[in-house]
Amino acid sequence: MSFFRSYIAPLLIVLIFAVAMLAVSARIFLPSDMMAPAPIEEPISATEALPAAADTAMPKLSELIHGPESELVEG
Repeated sequence: MSFFRSYIAPLLIVLIFAVAMLAVSARIFLPSDMMAPAPIEEPISATEALPAAADTAMPKLSELIHGPESELVEG
């Protein structure tokens, strides 16, 4: 067990670090067009992102928990 802690475990840690550093630095060797961020064809405005029902009022907390008041059964 001492042999594993002294020699094998540090070697595995160094190998994992080397593989991770190689994977991260691989982008240096990619063509320049692949290193650039993805192009945006048309900007998205904040007003278009809102759904059509966004102008309605928020429901009450009791409606969110128990359902709409119109469907409540009295009794």
